[in-house]
Amino acid sequence: MALFAVAMFSSAKQRVVTINLVHTSDVHGNCFPYNFIEHKAWGGSYSRISSFVKQQRGIYGKNVVLLDNGDVLQGQPTAYYYNFIDTKSKHLFAEVLNYLQYDAGNIGNHDVETGHAVYDRWIKQCHMPILGANTIDVKTGKPYLPPYTIIKRDGVKIAVLGLITPAIPAWLAENLWEGLRFDDMVETARKWVPIIKEKERPDLLVGLFHSGQDSSRGVTGYVEHASLEIARNVPGFDIVLFGHDHQTEFKTITNCVGEQVTVANPASNGVAASNIKVEFTLEGKRVVAKTISGCVENMAKYAPDPQFVAHFAKQYFDVKNFVSEKIGYNTTAITTRDAYFGSSAFIDFVHDVQMSIANAEVSFAAPLSFDAEIRQGDIFMSDMFNLMKYENMLYAMTLTGKEIKDYLEYSYYIWTVQMQSADDHLLWFKPAKTEGDASRAQFQHESFNFDSAAGICYTVDVTKPRGEKIAIQSMADGTPFDMNKTYRVAINSYRGNGGGALLTVGAGIPKEELKNRIVFSTDKDLRYYMLQYIRQQGTISPKAHNNWRFVPAEIVEPAIKRDYQRLFGAGSQKKNVE
Repeated sequence: MALFAVAMFSSAKQRVVTINLVHTSDVHGNCFPYNFIEHKAWGGSYSRISSFVKQQRGIYGKNVVLLDNGDVLQGQPTAYYYNFIDTKSKHLFAEVLNYLQYDAGNIGNHDVETGHAVYDRWIKQCHMPILGANTIDVKTGKPYLPPYTIIKRDGVKIAVLGLITPAIPAWLAENLWEGLRFDDMVETARKWVPIIKEKERPDLLVGLFHSGQDSSRGVTGYVEHASLEIARNVPGFDIVLFGHDHQTEFKTITNCVGEQVTVANPASNGVAASNIKVEFTLEGKRVVAKTISGCVENMAKYAPDPQFVAHFAKQYFDVKNFVSEKIGYNTTAITTRDAYFGSSAFIDFVHDVQMSIANAEVSFAAPLSFDAEIRQGDIFMSDMFNLMKYENMLYAMTLTGKEIKDYLEYSYYIWTVQMQSADDHLLWFKPAKTEGDASRAQFQHESFNFDSAAGICYTVDVTKPRGEKIAIQSMADGTPFDMNKTYRVAINSYRGNGGGALLTVGAGIPKEELKNRIVFSTDKDLRYYMLQYIRQQGTISPKAHNNWRFVPAEIVEPAIKRDYQRLFGAGSQKKNVE
């Protein structure tokens, strides 16, 4: 709970107006209380948010202000279906936001990742403005989207400024955001706050930022997470609502001029919503005091809204029929769990498809979902979203042998610790919150950046420091690997554009040179090509290549058994540890 007040002077003719701000972020296609990938009930979603919003409107009436902070259009097959399959119907996620009567939205990086045709259509169909002060049309030099909006309630004027993380060029192919640039968030906020203050004279200034709070976690060349920096160093904001990093937060900070700013993040998937109450004291038409309090509200406490579910029943069944389509047969269960400890059938299947499509000699890939499984038996459309979480394209790029080694050195550096004995961890975990904490471990870095390679045979010596871990023995066919030779490498577009910094920091390739290394690109997402591959094969039998392993075995094997249980719970065990 955060509470502060700014009092000016009292009067006998005062009245109090209460505004309830509800903020969602990173819902990632979770419209219904059902996970279409795993075929099970789901704790978050707009269906539960609908119940919560109805409750709040029952209390505050029209004084509820509903804001969404982006990353709506990727994450579940629900979004994919209306992005790329049914493009004639009104986009489901425009209809949902309109049904819930959102007052404003923001654009997120995963919305941009769907491409102009999708997000431009979605924005046009939304009844409320989708904001983006730092999303700039390069032809005009002006914002491509409305930079801010004004919301009026009961004599109170609220300004909402929208910003997106500027790191999009480090992740996404340029054709997805052609004609746009993404300016620095702090500089953009410094530009627009005085304009809004002078022109609009709002009673409350709200930042709606699709960006996390830890500015140190930036991609090379960009400040990816700038929300807290703006709250602290750009005076004028009363509230900063943020997202992108999927981390729940609610607190009050003091900015650089001594003013208090409430900051809130409701994490992801619609499992929570920021619930902020602002009490304004007015004398006539003038606000003379305001008090802000609130929390992040858990949506699991709210049943799905039956009216919402009934209203969107057709869309629900259309998506369920889509994901239930049988596309092939799998002879053996595969899981990303094995991928953290050595060569795995799951990741090596991805490698096989990538190398086939890109006609590549080497392939890089990582587990894009932390804990995903494709079961033995029939393969359904839903399984393709376990294989490929997001709509990345596939590139073939040219890298030298030394760049391949340096790339892997960086990957395994952020993946593993430098072990000294069999009692050490193999994997680089975040420190335990308390001594003796037995809860499941969390990686220090994002596991979707833990790239392994196919097409080469190598070992990873976890007793060595970065730069000395990787020993490449040969190509997969036994021919020599040459540090000076240029190889054709299959890699997804997120990585190929600099995502995770494995090419830039790891391989040492300047960001501006990356596009010159691309010699091939698919015109559709990699999931589409995997789907076609499986359909053509009919039956697949994924097998681990066993082309790489951690060494030395005498200290690695005990650590693998312990770390596997730390990650996946007591009783879980990796099979066939080699």
